Amino acid sequence: MNSLRQQLIEGTAYSAIAKYSGMVIALIVTAILARLLPPEDFGIATVATVIISFLSMFSSFGFEPAIVQFRNLDKYDYNNIFSFTFWIGLLLSIGFYFLAKPVSLFYESPELLTILRLLCINLFFATLNVVPNALIYKDKLFRFIAIRSFSVQLIVGIASIAAALMGAGIYALIIAPVFSSVIIFILNFNRFPQKLSASLGIESVRKIFSYSFYQFLFSTFNFFSKSMDKLIIGKGLGMDMLGFYEKSYRLMMLPLQNITYVMSPVIHPVFSDLQGNLEKMATSYEKMVRVLAFIGFPLSVFLYFTAEELVLILFGNNWIQSIPSFKILSFSVGLQIILSTSGSIFQASNSTKHLFLYGVLTSVITLLMVVLSVLIFGTIESVAWSITVTSLVNFLIIYFVMYKSILKRRLRLFLKHFSSPLLLSFLLAGFNIIIDYVLKTENLFLRLFYNGSVSILVYLLFIQICGEYDIKGTIASLITKLKR
Repeated sequence: MNSLRQQLIEGTAYSAIAKYSGMVIALIVTAILARLLPPEDFGIATVATVIISFLSMFSSFGFEPAIVQFRNLDKYDYNNIFSFTFWIGLLLSIGFYFLAKPVSLFYESPELLTILRLLCINLFFATLNVVPNALIYKDKLFRFIAIRSFSVQLIVGIASIAAALMGAGIYALIIAPVFSSVIIFILNFNRFPQKLSASLGIESVRKIFSYSFYQFLFSTFNFFSKSMDKLIIGKGLGMDMLGFYEKSYRLMMLPLQNITYVMSPVIHPVFSDLQGNLEKMATSYEKMVRVLAFIGFPLSVFLYFTAEELVLILFGNNWIQSIPSFKILSFSVGLQIILSTSGSIFQASNSTKHLFLYGVLTSVITLLMVVLSVLIFGTIESVAWSITVTSLVNFLIIYFVMYKSILKRRLRLFLKHFSSPLLLSFLLAGFNIIIDYVLKTENLFLRLFYNGSVSILVYLLFIQICGEYDIKGTIASLITKLKR
C-alpha cells in the first residue's frame, strides 16, 4: 500500500507540475489572443479541433490504455502496433485532407477549409505518438512527462502570441495543436524508438483488441457527449456564439484539466496493479474521491459567484456574453471533477465493456439534451443548462454501474463521502451572498479578492474544525522543522 501511495503521490506531483505550469502559460496565451482575435475566429478553430480530435480516436483505436494495462506485450508487439497506427494515421490524414472541403461548405466557412487541412498534420503525428506515449506512462516516467509538457507548451505558446501580433489572425490558434503534436512525437520517439514495417501488425493488435475495442468505443461516445455541443452550436447558432460558448466552457474546464486530469493519467497505471484486489481498489478510490469532493464542490460555488470577474479579467470586455453560460456551467464542476476519474477505474479493473455501455447511454442523453436546447431555446445558455443537467444524470448512472457490476459494493459507501463537502459548499454560498450584498464595488480585482479571501478563510476553518485535515498541526510541525 505504501508503494502504491508513493507511486500515486509521486506521479501526481510531477503531473501537477506539468499541468499547473501549463495552465499558467495557457491562461496568459488565451488572455492575449482573446484581446487580439474576434469570437468568430475562436468558433472556427473550435469546430476544426473537435473534428480532428474525433478522427484521431479512430486512428489510435484505444491502444494507449491497452498497452499500459497488458503485461504480456514485448518489443515485437510494440513495433507491430506502431506500424498499424502509422498506416491508419496516414490513410486518415490523406482522406480527411480531401473531405475538408464538404465540411467547410456545411458550416459555410471558407476559412475552415485551410484550418482543417493544416490540422491533418496534428492528426498524423498524434496517431504516431500512441505507442511511444503509452510506453512512457507504462514505465511511469512522470518526471519526463512533466518536463516535456511544460517545454512544449511554453514554445508553442510564445509562437502563437508572436503569430497573432504579426497579423496571422485565426492561424495563430492552430500553431499549438500542430506544432505540439510534432514536437511531442519527436521527444517520445527518441525515448522509445519503434521500427516501422510494411505490414499492419494485425497479429499483435489481436492481443489487445478486446480491451482496446471497448475502450475505443467508449472514447468515441464520450467524445460525442463532450464535444457535440460545440459542433451543434457552430452550425445552429453561428461561429460567433460558439466563440462565446467555447470561452465559458474552456474556463469551466480549467479546474478539471488541472485537478483530475493531473491524476487520471497516474490513476490507471497505478491502480492497474490492484486489478486482482477490487476491495482495496474501491477503498483507495473512495479516499481520493472524498478529497476531490472537498475541492470540486466548494470550487463550483466560488466560480459561480466570481464568474463576471474571472471572464472580464481574463478575456476582456469583448467576452461579456460568455458570463451567463459560464455561471450555469460552474454548477457541474464538482461532479465533473469526480466523474472524470471514473474511466481509470473501469480500465484498471479490466471492465472496458461496461465503460463502453455507459458511454453509449450517457452520450445519447447528452446529445438529445443539446439538440433540444438549440432547437427549442436557441441560446448558448440553454446548451449550458443541458450540459449541467446531463452531468448529474451521467454521474448517477456511471457510479451505479461501477458499484453494482464492477466493484460489487454498496453505493452508499461512496455517496457518504459527499455530505461534508456539500455542507461546506452551502456555507460558502451563504457567505458569498452576504459579501455581494454588503461589499459593493465596481473594481473587478477588489471583488475577486473579497470573495476569494472569505471563501478561503471559511474553507480552512471548516476542514480544521470538522477534523478533515489538521492544518494547525501541519503548520506547527513545519515551524518546528524550520527552527531545527
